[in-house]
Order: sequence, then structure tokens, then C-alpha cells
Amino acid sequence: MAAALAVPAEAEGRHRLSGGSLPAVTPRAETPVLHDDEEGGNADADDPAIWRNAAAPGRSLVVATAKEGGLRVYDLEARLVQSIAAPPAVGEDEAPGRFNNVDLVHGLRLSSGRADLAVTSDRGHDRLRFYRIDRDRPGGPLTDITDPAAPPVFSRDQAEINDQQTAYGLATWTDPATGKAYALVSRRERTGIALLELLPTASGDVTYRKLRTLDLPSAFRLPDGTSWSPCGEPGELPQVEGMVVDPANGILYAGQEDVGIWRMRADLTGTPKLIDKVREYGVPGVYDQETEECTPGADPGYGGTRLTADVEGLTLLTEPDGDGYLLASSQGDNTFAAYDRELEDANEYEGGFRVIPASGTLDGSEECDGAAVLNAPLGATYPNGLLVVQDGHDSPGDGDRPATDFKFVDLGKVKDALDD
Repeated sequence: MAAALAVPAEAEGRHRLSGGSLPAVTPRAETPVLHDDEEGGNADADDPAIWRNAAAPGRSLVVATAKEGGLRVYDLEARLVQSIAAPPAVGEDEAPGRFNNVDLVHGLRLSSGRADLAVTSDRGHDRLRFYRIDRDRPGGPLTDITDPAAPPVFSRDQAEINDQQTAYGLATWTDPATGKAYALVSRRERTGIALLELLPTASGDVTYRKLRTLDLPSAFRLPDGTSWSPCGEPGELPQVEGMVVDPANGILYAGQEDVGIWRMRADLTGTPKLIDKVREYGVPGVYDQETEECTPGADPGYGGTRLTADVEGLTLLTEPDGDGYLLASSQGDNTFAAYDRELEDANEYEGGFRVIPASGTLDGSEECDGAAVLNAPLGATYPNGLLVVQDGHDSPGDGDRPATDFKFVDLGKVKDALDD
């Protein structure tokens, strides 16, 4: 996330009102809590992906990142199935592994046959890592098949990797015309997105090669003729994290956290289009080194009305007839925005919802970083499909320890809320 924004009281009230007016859904289950401290292995819940077991949908899995805590794999009851450590630092003074985002590739042709993979961005080492999924494998369903020679995505050497302007957001895409698999990877503290082709090796591992990059704007011309850039720490540019590709038309949606949601071709050709803006768009700010916050100036009124920075997790609720929704986490007001899944270029806003507590022991989702949705039956547990959202503040917590987890929501509840 970027620098925190100190929101004026009247604006904070508007943000609460906007979220409070939306319909609410409750989770059915939550994963075991993660603690981002030394005792908890510096594990911090971030981004989920849902893998459907076609042979036995009720035995499907959720794969999720825990940053320095590596990967977690859960069953549909939100119980832990497997825990995978992030790779260690390459040296005493080097950055450790840190898994940021995760996505899936289905049916990739390996030397041993076709396989489904979980792909994660390792921000600590500026690389992608690949895990073959086998639900019934002894020892756990995920097996690391990353080529040891896989190169850094953005950095030229270890010194640049240690600066951590490295692989951050992630979305995968398979071109139906060619069968080739790709990953779109954003860069931390920069506006760049890289297109990588995923390449199986003769030994059964997977690597990649960079095809091209695209840089989104870091400064924007406002209607009054002035130029505006989002406030952040000195030297940091407005980064992208949440991304998703529509498989029907190869369109990439990318959330530039303090700006809004972009729509562009997944092959990174053509001109990106900003389909919605955060409320803070155009608001000047001054960064305070002591508080590590941005003090905002007067709002000129150029921002959007549905998203409060940061824009975080993006996920696609697809329907067979081409309908459905693009869902976006509006982190600043703890809501989710839904846009029509247009195969052209409108993406009209269709509504939103909140994930609120189901009980005193099963809370909702606050400051959501990542989300994943699957509109397909998942056995008796989730016959209507599943939405998984990160919760940035699990409660009741454990004293002052930072506590995060993932909430599992019946997708039928979400669709009912959006149809109201």
C-alpha cells in the first residue's frame, strides 16, 4: 500500500456514509488468523485464488499469499491444508522472499503432461514462482516447479532487488487462439506492468521471458489545466497491485491504488482507458516524514464517487453468456464495487456491497487487500460459488498483534445483493 492519507473529518464521514448505504453480506467461514510479527513468522494475509477440483468440486482449494509467511492452502471449510515457506534470503544482508499476489494457470503443457499451476509474485526476490497443483499428493497439493534459473522480472542485480522496486501485483492469462500462457506483473513503487510468457522447460520446471512493458501515468492533467500526482513517499510513484484478465476478450483490468481502475489489452498494446477514479483523485497532498502520512488539501471535485483509495483486489465474476461483474476492493471505506462485465468498453457501475460480521466471533472484511471469486458449484459447501476476501483487521484480535485472515462468502449472497 502507498502512504496513508490523513482524511479530513467531513470527508471521512462521507466515506462511511457511502459504504453504509450499500447492501451487506456475511461470511460463512474464516481461515486461521495470521500474525505479522516474529512469533507469527511475519505472516500477513494478502491475496487469494480459488482452484476448482473438476473431478470433485467439494474438494476444491483456496491458495493464498502470506507475504514473508509464504503460501497457505485451505480447503472449503477454511481449514489449513498446506503451508509453504517463502524462499530464504540469498545472503545475510539481502531481502528475504515475500509472496505478494497469486493467480492460477489451467492445463499448462509440461514435459510430464498438462497441469494446473499456482503462480505467485515473490517481491523479495523479484521473481515469479510456480507450484503444480495435485489435490491428492502426499505431503500437500502444491509442489514447487520453479526453474532455478528464472530471472528477475524488473531488477538488473541484487542491489536493485534489495531496493524492493520489484514484482508486486499479478494476473495470469492464457490466449485461447495460441494456447500460450502469460503473466502480467506490476512493479512496486512504480507504474510499470510487464508481460511475461510462461515457458515450460525440458526438466519439467517453468520459467518465463519478458515480452514487453507498459508504464501507466504518474501525473495527470486536471480539468482546470493543472497537473496532479498522488501524494506518496518521496521517490515513490503510484503503483498497481490488483489485476485481472477477462479470458473472453483478453482485456486486463489494473487497479492503480491512488488513481483508479484501468482497462487495457492484456498484450499491453493499445491505449489504456481509466474507467473509474478514486474519490481522492485530484486532491493535492503534502507528505509528512514524521507521521508517514499525506496531509490533503482542498478537494477540487474531480474524483469518482464509488472507490476510496486504495483500489486493491480486482476479480472477475464471469457468467456463461458474457455477463457478470468486475469486482474491486475499495479499501479506504471497506466496501466492494461492482462493474458490468462489458465485452466492449463501457463497464458501467452496477452497485456494491460490504462484508460485515456474521457473529461476535466471525467478523467481516476491513481494509481488504485481495479478493477472488469463482462462479461455479463447489460441492455442498458452496453450491452457488465462492467469494474469498482478505480481512486486514481480524477481530476479536490477539492483543496488539497485527492479525489478518481470509473470509469465505457464499457467492449466492453476493449476487442477491447486487441484484437488489
